[in-house]
Amino acid sequence: MIYKTKKRDPRVRAYKFVKMKKSYLLAMFFLIGTLKLFAQEQEIKTLSQDGAWCWFSGPRAIYRHNGKKEIITGWITKDGSLHAGLLNLKTDEIQIQPITPHLEKDDHANPAFVELKDKDVLMVYAKHYDHKVRINRLSAKVSSLEFGDTKEHDIYDEAELISYPNRRVTYANPALLEKEDNRIYCFGRWTGFKPNITWSDDNGRSFEKSRVFITNIPFDSSNRPYVCYYSDNKSKIHILFTDGHPHNEPVNSVYYVCFENGAFWKADGTKICDLENIPFEPKDATVVYKATKEKGRAWIYDVTADTKGHPVVLYARYPKETQHLYHYAVYDGKQWIDNKICHAGKWFPQTPKGKKKSEPYYSAGMVVNPLQSNTIYLSREINGVFEIEKRVTSDLGLTWDITPITQNSEFDNVRPVVPQNMEKGDQPVVLWMVNRKYIHYTDFDARIDYFIDEK
Repeated sequence: MIYKTKKRDPRVRAYKFVKMKKSYLLAMFFLIGTLKLFAQEQEIKTLSQDGAWCWFSGPRAIYRHNGKKEIITGWITKDGSLHAGLLNLKTDEIQIQPITPHLEKDDHANPAFVELKDKDVLMVYAKHYDHKVRINRLSAKVSSLEFGDTKEHDIYDEAELISYPNRRVTYANPALLEKEDNRIYCFGRWTGFKPNITWSDDNGRSFEKSRVFITNIPFDSSNRPYVCYYSDNKSKIHILFTDGHPHNEPVNSVYYVCFENGAFWKADGTKICDLENIPFEPKDATVVYKATKEKGRAWIYDVTADTKGHPVVLYARYPKETQHLYHYAVYDGKQWIDNKICHAGKWFPQTPKGKKKSEPYYSAGMVVNPLQSNTIYLSREINGVFEIEKRVTSDLGLTWDITPITQNSEFDNVRPVVPQNMEKGDQPVVLWMVNRKYIHYTDFDARIDYFIDEK
């Protein structure tokens, strides 16, 4: 008996093969994507289960250049204690040192750090409304995390207080300039509720009385400019600032100056004044963004310099309280190239039902990689939760390549930080707050996570 089989149409076989191949490829892509996501999630680690920080004391994290690939940072716990932390990137070892128990339940009191020429590290901090600048020293001779005792510095100058009668010490921003015989500068919002400057010529053991270097004229004791600083650790300190708090100013613009050779300079190299002739007014500086009621108030988030030494800044515009627009601006030697990065969402503090929002201009934040100024890390609202992502631009912020770092998170991820004193060969590491709760800067429950960016 002969059986005849039905000849199959080769087009059907081809179709089934293609269909099977597509299904296989889709499955493989899904698997690869899942593995990548899993690998990335595995790389996100927790530095501290209890910690928070504000924006305007910095650097909030630095590299310790002792051959061990260590990062030093610090935070305020939910009960108001100040802690320092050390992360070894080779071993994943974490050391945490309580510095001051119950200093202040307020994230404004987070510490800032500077690495000195002899590799000692100074930690500098103040309460939200303090009357002293506090300093602890970590000796380069000590291999573990062992900051010494706290020294309090009275930085008020009585003559300054006559001209600017307001005693409030908030924030600390230390910086070192090698070309000024390793002078240590420290900035903060101190006398007069204004940006102040002080310095040390004995490796941080003593400091000059502070002086106001930015103020409006006539003096207004309720006005308070906000400032970000970046030092190249050699000769320049880049300074980005606003007219005041966006909650208080009818319009709030963004300005830039550079401190070098004992003087303040505009972005185009025009001298504003010598250190002996401070203060200057905001209008004397270079305008980055001139605010209007239509375009919105502004606030600032980071400043660094590109490979040519030109300033690169991150700031946000607020046409509406619920519309936080992130911007990236680069000075090309003649003008600012300013591009919108994205709509970041609204404020991140949680507003309890029936309560008025307390801080509608608290954006989730962003930071620049100081070694690659075309690379930033930001937090924006995605599906109702704030997530961290990396963005890279090759056209001065006109377009961005985006890589998610956190995804589908349970809690908000905000206020990213990158060690500011990175040197060639240092791995980019981004640290941020994970908010189990953040109602107010005095009412929070957060942890500190980090991600080593190996790409």
